[in-house]
Amino acid sequence: MSLNNSSNIFLDSVPSNTTRFQVNVINENHESSAVANDNTDPPHYEETSFGDEAQKRLRISFRPGNQECYDNFLQSGETAKTDASFHAYDSHTNTYYLQTFGHNTMDAVPKIEYYRNTGSISGPKVNRPSLLEIHEQLAKNVAITPSSADRVANGDGIPGDEQAENKEDDQAGVVKFGWVKGVLVRCMLNIWGVMLFIRLSWIVGEAGIGLGVIIISLAVTVTGITGLSTSAIATNGCVRGGGAYYLISRSLGPEFGGSIGLIFAFANAVAVAMYVVGFAETVVDLLKESDSMMVDPSNDIRIIGSITVVILLGISVAGMEWEAKAQVILLVILLIAIVNFFIGTVIPSNNEKKSRGFFNYQASIFAENFGPRFTKGEGFFSVFAIFFPAATGILAGANISGDLEDPQDAIPRGTMLAIFITTIAYLGVAICVGACVVRDATGNMNDTIISGMNCNGSAACGLGYDFSRCQHEPCQYGLMNNFQVMSMVSGFGPLITAGIFSATLSSALASLVSAPKVFQALCKDNIYKALQFFAKGYGKNNEPLRGYILTFLIAMAFILIAELNTIAPIISNFFLASYALINFSCFHASYAKSPGWRPAYGIYNMWVSLFGAVLCCAVMFVINWWAAVITYVIEFFLYVYVTYKKPDVNWGSSTQALSYVSALDNALELTTVEDHVKNFRPQCIVLTGGPMTRPALLDITHAFTKNSGLCICCEVFVGPRKLCVKEMNSGMAKKQAWLIKNKIKAFYAAVAADCFRDGVRSLLQASGLGRMKPNTLVIGYKKNWRKAPLTEIENYVGIIHDAFDFEIGVVIVRISQGFDISQVLQVQEELERLEQERLALEATIKDNECEEESGGIRGLFKKAGKLNITKTTPKKEANRCINSSFVSDGSINTIQSMHVGEFNQKLVEASSQFKKKQEKGTIDVWWLFDDGGLTLLIPYILTLRKKWKDCKLRIYVGGKINRIEEEKITMASLLSKFRIKFADIHIIGDINIKPNKESWKVFEEMIEPYRLHESCKDLTTAEKLKRETPWKITDAELEAVKEKSYRQVRLNELLQERSRAANLIVLSLPVARKGSISDLLYMAWLEILTKNLPPVLLVRGNHKNVLTFYS
Repeated sequence: MSLNNSSNIFLDSVPSNTTRFQVNVINENHESSAVANDNTDPPHYEETSFGDEAQKRLRISFRPGNQECYDNFLQSGETAKTDASFHAYDSHTNTYYLQTFGHNTMDAVPKIEYYRNTGSISGPKVNRPSLLEIHEQLAKNVAITPSSADRVANGDGIPGDEQAENKEDDQAGVVKFGWVKGVLVRCMLNIWGVMLFIRLSWIVGEAGIGLGVIIISLAVTVTGITGLSTSAIATNGCVRGGGAYYLISRSLGPEFGGSIGLIFAFANAVAVAMYVVGFAETVVDLLKESDSMMVDPSNDIRIIGSITVVILLGISVAGMEWEAKAQVILLVILLIAIVNFFIGTVIPSNNEKKSRGFFNYQASIFAENFGPRFTKGEGFFSVFAIFFPAATGILAGANISGDLEDPQDAIPRGTMLAIFITTIAYLGVAICVGACVVRDATGNMNDTIISGMNCNGSAACGLGYDFSRCQHEPCQYGLMNNFQVMSMVSGFGPLITAGIFSATLSSALASLVSAPKVFQALCKDNIYKALQFFAKGYGKNNEPLRGYILTFLIAMAFILIAELNTIAPIISNFFLASYALINFSCFHASYAKSPGWRPAYGIYNMWVSLFGAVLCCAVMFVINWWAAVITYVIEFFLYVYVTYKKPDVNWGSSTQALSYVSALDNALELTTVEDHVKNFRPQCIVLTGGPMTRPALLDITHAFTKNSGLCICCEVFVGPRKLCVKEMNSGMAKKQAWLIKNKIKAFYAAVAADCFRDGVRSLLQASGLGRMKPNTLVIGYKKNWRKAPLTEIENYVGIIHDAFDFEIGVVIVRISQGFDISQVLQVQEELERLEQERLALEATIKDNECEEESGGIRGLFKKAGKLNITKTTPKKEANRCINSSFVSDGSINTIQSMHVGEFNQKLVEASSQFKKKQEKGTIDVWWLFDDGGLTLLIPYILTLRKKWKDCKLRIYVGGKINRIEEEKITMASLLSKFRIKFADIHIIGDINIKPNKESWKVFEEMIEPYRLHESCKDLTTAEKLKRETPWKITDAELEAVKEKSYRQVRLNELLQERSRAANLIVLSLPVARKGSISDLLYMAWLEILTKNLPPVLLVRGNHKNVLTFYS
């Protein structure tokens, strides 16, 4: 069938891939709209384009129609290609309109694959086209073939597809649970514990119905708020395995998550023992009644408990599916037991039950039991402490988050519904048992009221029974005395026993599953490296078998110890600490106002969550104050440990978000504060290039900015912008990481520019934030200025001029060996690469030693021969072979392929000289010109550092020969007012005398190649030379600044004489007046001034005060 643009042809069909649009071809003439309007079958979905012209051309429809016609254009969901030479941007053919939106451009349509993490279990991660790719394509108008454009834009045909399919095959047998079986069932079973059957009646007897309801409500308030916080956190992104640990760690960071994760997993492991012992005690009580004890009560509990935990371990190891089936069975038994109780309350009571205090629903009993009647030693908080553990267990579903089909939906729905259902059950049982059973009963059917007897006015008395003797002697029945009230009230007593068994075993089973799952997630994150062994999972469900064994051993140990009454309060506090941190996580994430905090579950409030966290902490002390203290101590210790270890993880926690908000608020607040001289600190831009290439320059700057000022390591990339930006962006994170690794408190910044000076000018103007802006430029001395191109010298001196123009101080640092060690780094990288190759080759040879096939071995020999390594070469010889061309007498000499030249060992030593502790000596400060005090402040700050504390300040200032003592006293007075300690002050009175002839001759020889010598030539020739070489030093210029040149040479003589032995020299930087001093003459001044000296800092402030003696 041929393609026709007539108005009566439409492509109506149901597309084979519902994620893509079907595009109808419409005739572009004026009749097309009329024909379209005649169509009585409106489209099911229609979307118009952005412009009026496009509205006439394109209609996108999912309307059913002629499948045969549609198949002529679409093949397997892809656009049919009618011409192999079709251009992706060809808008003049009908094929263009058949393109799915997003197929005819490099720009990609939104897809979930672009937002997945690498290694996501839910599907492969696809990389969208980069902005550079899209931008460059548009700029260059590069043609893209339709097939490649379609596949890139839509993520088709990516290399990861095959891997993704394999992943899907691997996931085929994985068992995942919905919200009912995975969360609701588990939470209900864990919340309905033994307390429901054997202690709730006693609580009602002590506190009464009124306070009993308040106790239940208070406990539910804690768990309810925690449930809301859990739901909010769980719906703020994809949730993986780890339950409470995962939620806390991803919200508050590894420090909180790592500390609480370990104690939470341990608490669950010990809880297994607690629940199993509770089950064993019930069994032992039954054995006592039937006189069937095996040994004695304690040992019988150990025996039954051990057997039980082994059976539970078997169910858990068999797989989550078997464990889930067991939980459902236990829930059914538990529900039957609860229903059995409510049925029993309406079955008419017999004389035996009446004698034990059960009279069915009676208003008098309800009224009598409504108020509290605490016995000796009991009170509201003590009763609350006993009941609260019954309300825990709300995280049972969240703890297996990795085994849920949709944790974001299952955790909120299942958890909150479980809290609601169990609360109704607790309240119902408490009210019913309080309305049916009196507090005290004798159990004697003969204690009835005989006509004429005095009645004590109790409810039982009004119902015909006299239990007044219970006021003088202990009774065995009633709410206050009998823990088996629910069995007595129920329709069939053994069902209550079955319910107790179900409650204990289900809670034990849930804890036995939760502990390994949480522990495995903790170990996978490698926060505690010693526990990495337990991270391994087995089978389709990645079951933590090693964690199961560890949990089993912990539970077995506590069962055999059988001292659970002591450990129980600590375990309850461990759970409460987890609840507190979950609530605090929700509050903290909300308070941080991170744009990434967007929970789908909106029924929460940050202040309610904070209240819940405080309430949890308060309940911890109510339950047991010493257990709360122990919990806090353990958590604090683990927090400090994890903080010290600094695990290499980045989870985008709210702690990070709040740090950013705090920093931003502080920066904004700082802008409202005017600068004050007392708070001045050097804030430096350091032109290091890559920070690792000039470590000495960075070290000396860091010495006077660490913990006191801003330090920004700057690099300028010069060249084609595309290449520069790519190189700059690729190395940004690596270089900042290098600073962090080497514990240098500095930032890294880089710019791309057409020339070096423009880049530095941009950095000087734009670096910093608010008040935290650089005020000092630190650069290394250009040692090779005499060999460098003229443009480099112009840029170097121009940078100094720019800094002064922007009122920024300048520090030029000179050391004898220079700063740049990039060649050394290249050598080290090459050596590391060769060493890796050698080790890999040796490993390959070792693996193939036993092979009999000579061809494979021969191939290895050939490869080894190229690197001078053979199978028989010992390791030391191999090392010598690889390094022979690089190492000689302990120093690296050369790499021929890289042509790096002779390696200088002194350069390596010089690059680390400021990392070492400085020997006892002096820092000589030549404060020749008053620049506001920066020349004095920097060396003073250096003496405060540990590495420089043994160095004393010697101050040198210029003065008159006939007033040396007076000026010395004046300077000492000024320094004392500045509170700057010094070892000595020297007044130099002979600075302005001429230098000796030898020194001046050295200077003249230095500038000779750059002089114009125009005075020796005729005027025309001189003018021509000035035009052709304007950068040269003219005789007129040299004569005009001759006195300044004398001063620089003379200062070097004085420095050689007085400061040659100093650890560091800090010297006032001479300023070259713009337009008067040529660049080469200025460089000659700096050269002769600092020649043959220890490390020198040439300093010039911006002539604004940085020192003050006012308070």
